[in-house]
Order: sequence, then structure tokens, then C-alpha cells
Amino acid sequence: MLSFVAVIASAQTRVRDVIYLKQGGCAYTMDVFTPQTSNHKAVVWMVSGGWFSNHESISPELAKTFMDKGFTVFEVVHGSQPKYTIPEIVPQVRRAIRFIRSVASTYDILPNAIGVSGASAGGHLSLEIAGLGDDGDPNAKDPVDRLSSRADAVVAFYPPTDFENWGAYSVTPFKIAGMQVFYPAFGVNAQTPDNVKQKIAHDTSPIILVKSGYPPTLIVHGDQDKLVPVQQAHEIDASFASANVVHKLVIVPGGGHDAVTLIGGVAAALDWSSSHLPSK
Repeated sequence: MLSFVAVIASAQTRVRDVIYLKQGGCAYTMDVFTPQTSNHKAVVWMVSGGWFSNHESISPELAKTFMDKGFTVFEVVHGSQPKYTIPEIVPQVRRAIRFIRSVASTYDILPNAIGVSGASAGGHLSLEIAGLGDDGDPNAKDPVDRLSSRADAVVAFYPPTDFENWGAYSVTPFKIAGMQVFYPAFGVNAQTPDNVKQKIAHDTSPIILVKSGYPPTLIVHGDQDKLVPVQQAHEIDASFASANVVHKLVIVPGGGHDAVTLIGGVAAALDWSSSHLPSK
């Protein structure tokens, strides 16, 4: 017999403000969207643009696209820049994966069928989660922290992948006009020494995490993206190939850093998540 909590979850299409982390006097939450008939697989969507995250950006429409195919969708809100930097945000979203595993039976999903996804900064965080996944700390006081943070598949829409080579070799975003709005996410400013910026660019680049065992990953990018160069997609795709990672790159003709690319890649994202997340 299902528990009372599971019955409630299965009867709803949206559960708001589920707390996945309490830290520093703050609560970090996600909204959970449950389908009428579950395929027992989860898509964890990183609600993030420019490493800024808020509840107003949670998208029921996007969740419905996946729910219609039986996926349970977890839309995760994280701590935002300028208060938080990328190295502080990444552990938060990794904690979200551990938490989702801890409630897998409540939401009728398999703990080994958790995919991560997002667009732009959300795609970057998804790639970071995928590369930094671990099996948990068996000695942790909090039982959630004893669980794996590993992603079982990844779909990233127009993500930054290599901050050391931004559109061209040895060019960081810190040398590009108009990128100052993102400086707080990296913990830098105009006065930060170049050697420090270079190290931060290296340390926050998902491409350095690509290795054998990285989860199956789909990258979707528009060929007219003016914010994140399409070169970023080609570079990490080549790294996946070199590391023998299961991968696919979809280039959306005419797509920018926008809904055109997102909509253009949805069918591929659904297929990828269906094919690469296990059914049992």
C-alpha cells in the first residue's frame, strides 16, 4: 500500500516549495511536477539564467512537456548571484540530486533514473553536476548526504562549457565587453588580477570534468547564439568523443540564445531522456 505522502504526490500535478536544503538560515526549494502515469524517470531542471534563480522562472509549461511523456519533473531553485558564486551554487544543486534520491519512492521514480537538464547557466550547472557526481559520504550525519549525487543522463541547452577559450583560444569571458553582469557569479571584478581570473575560468569550466564514466550527454545549441558561442558546444562534444562518452550534439539552425533553440531541441531532449534513463 502506498504511504499517505505518496498518495498525495501521485494525485497532484505540482507540489510547491519542497525544501531540499537548509543552510545559513535559508531554505532552498524545488517544485515537483508529477505525471498522471509515471514512467518512473526523473528530469531535474536547473532554474537558472546568468546563475540567477527565482521561483517566478519555474515553468509549468516546460514541465508539462516532460510530464506528458511520463517524466516526473523537479524544477530546482538555487542561491543566486551576486550573493552566491558558482563554487557555492554547485554544491547546492548537487545536494538537490541527493535529496531527490532520498524521496524517489515518494514520487514513484527509480533512484538510478535521474537526469539533469537546464538552459544557459542551468545547462552549465547540469554539466557540473554530471562531472562532479559522487557516491555520497557514508559517515555523513545527514542521511541525505550519504546518497549519490550522480546524474544518470544530461541534456544541456546552449551551455557555457569552456571559460578559458570563449569563442577563441585563450580568450576568457572576462575579456569580452558586456560580460561584466556575470562577474559576481565568478567572484571577480574589474580589479581582480588576470592570473586569478584565469584560474577561476579554468576551475568553473565543465569541459575539464569530462572523462570516462561521464553520463550520457546531449548538447543543444543554436548556430546564431550571440551570447554563448556555438564553439562551446563543438568543443565539449569533441571532448566527449575523446573520452568515449555517449554523446550527441544537436545544432538548431537559426537558433539563438533563446526559445527557438529550446523548442527546437525539445524532441531530442525527450528522446534522449527516454533512451538513456533506465526503466528498472
